[in-house]
This record gives sequence, C-alpha cells and structure tokens, in this order.
Amino acid sequence: MNYDTEKVKHYIRNLLTTPSPSGFTNKVMNYMKYELDLLKVPYTTTNKGCLIVTLDGENSEYQKTISAHIDTLGAMVKEIKANGALVLAPVGGFMMNSIDGENCTIHTLDDKVYTGTIQTIKPSVHIHGNEARELKRVPENMEVIIDEKVFSKEDVENLGINIGDFICFDSRTIFTDNGFIKSRHLDDKASAGIILYAIKYIVENKISLPYTINFLISNYEEVGHGASFIPEKTKEFLSIDMGAPGPGQNSSEYSVCICAKDSSGPYDLELRKNLINMCKENNISYKIDIYPNYGSDASAAQKAGWDIKTALIGTGVFASHAYERTHMNGVMATLDLLLKYCQN
Repeated sequence: MNYDTEKVKHYIRNLLTTPSPSGFTNKVMNYMKYELDLLKVPYTTTNKGCLIVTLDGENSEYQKTISAHIDTLGAMVKEIKANGALVLAPVGGFMMNSIDGENCTIHTLDDKVYTGTIQTIKPSVHIHGNEARELKRVPENMEVIIDEKVFSKEDVENLGINIGDFICFDSRTIFTDNGFIKSRHLDDKASAGIILYAIKYIVENKISLPYTINFLISNYEEVGHGASFIPEKTKEFLSIDMGAPGPGQNSSEYSVCICAKDSSGPYDLELRKNLINMCKENNISYKIDIYPNYGSDASAAQKAGWDIKTALIGTGVFASHAYERTHMNGVMATLDLLLKYCQN
C-alpha cells in the first residue's frame, strides 16, 4: 500500500517526546487535537479525558471501536527530603532499575518545569563501594536530584515543587537509518501514532467504511481503567497496543503481533481468526502470541461489563516497560492490518 512512512514517523516522534504519564496527559491530548484539527476531523472528549473520533460507516448500529492509549509510565513526588532530594511514587508497573540514572522533568501545579536525575540513595561506587552495586532498586532506595541549588526541604518548596507533582522520564527517542525506533513509551505511543495516521489516510482518501468506526485514545490504561467507557453501540473492540518479544514468546519487532490470550483471559476466537485471515490474504507479516503478564484497554472494557467481542494487536516492542525498541516493519504491518480491518 502507498503509505507515507515519514508521516507515520512524524506522528510517533512527536507523541514520544511529549510527556504524558497516567494522570498528566493534557499536553499530549492537545497535540492529538492539534493534528486532528489540521485534518478537519471532529472529535469528542469524555469526562475522564479520553478522545473519541467517529468516522461514519454504512452500518451505524454495529460499530467497531479501536483504541490506543496515550498515557505512559512515570512517577509522582511522594516526599521532599530534608536535603532537598525527592522521594518518588511510581505510576504504572515498571522495574526501578530501568530508571536508575535516568533524566527526568518535574512538573508543578503552576506549570513550572524543573529538570533532574533519578538516582539511588547510594549512587557512587567511590563513596559507597559494593553497597552501591548491591543496593536493591526499590522505590524507597531511589530519589530525584533536582538540577537546582537546593539544600533543604524549604529550598525545594520555594521552587513551587510539592507532593503529587508529576515526574516524567526522558524518552530518549532515536530513529535509526535502518528502521529501528528506540525510546521509552513506545507502549503505546507507537500505536497512537498509527491510529492518527490511519484516520488521516481514511479521511484524505475518502475511503468508504462498511461499519461506523470509533477511534478511542485512552488516558489511564497503564493504571488499569483506560477504556472503561466506550461508545454504546460498540460490538467489536480492537485494542492497538503491542506485542512482547522475548524468550518463550512468538512475537517479533518486524511483524504485527496478534494476542490470543493475556492475563484477562482469551480474546474472541472469531475476531482473531478474521484478523489472521486478513494478514494471510494481504501478505501482512504477523505473529500469534500469549502474554501472561499483560492487560489492555480491551481488558478494561470487558471488566467494565461491556458486551463486546475483543481483540488485541500491535507491533512487537522489545524490553517493554523499560527502554523499548521496535522496528518500522512492525509498525507498518500493524497499520496495514488496522486499515484492512476498518474496511472489512
């Protein structure tokens, strides 16, 4: 298909470099709205802050809802120490060692932004020796060192920093010449970029849709309740998230990954078969996999009690919930399957 890969990269890059941990997604939602306004595509915003784009199809009673989540992992200020360092409370599930030594920004209630570094409480082998090496990476052993001349709790408070302020991790986004994307938060901003391009492609090419499609961008998936509210006529729900390559897994960074089962149980068999057949008929590289330590927006919608068929697809993301990597082959395969699903 004649897809504009540079535009897909443009969307993904801009999303990745806009901070948005769960609970702090206004800036990235405003970016999504900016791009939709350029496309002259209308949208609605739910009370909780989710974004919904509805594209009318021939059948408006049997609707398909397709989701990606825009919220990411992050942290909040839990305590200000007497020496001016910050204790952090994680937002979402990640390994603390994955943020050891990471740059970050602290965002205050009055919109001030300060930079800092996440360190352990014993960050130097020259001072702490083996204690630095062996220290367990858990929240109580981690802290944020602010890039300001602060020596006390009062100094920090005078900056306007307080308990509950959001701490955003540097995404360290890199696009390589041979197609790799390395970044934090590919889960799930790669998918949000894919959806944004899919909307652009459908609208600009005036593609006729057999069913009304709702594109839902959720903002609380990483904490478990992203797509708990969906358009009421939804019959099929497709979550665009990620595959998880690794030992014992079948997923790949170079394919669209189709999830058969995750921690919430099996996904709909008929819908999974349809997606696999679309891949076979259109020569789309795909992998089927099971993720025991995984949940999605589709899981949240099911747990909220919606009577829907669900499926989950996405490009393979290596080292998920750490410093992640995927490849444009997997991104474009996911886009291709998404657009085929919309037209099926």
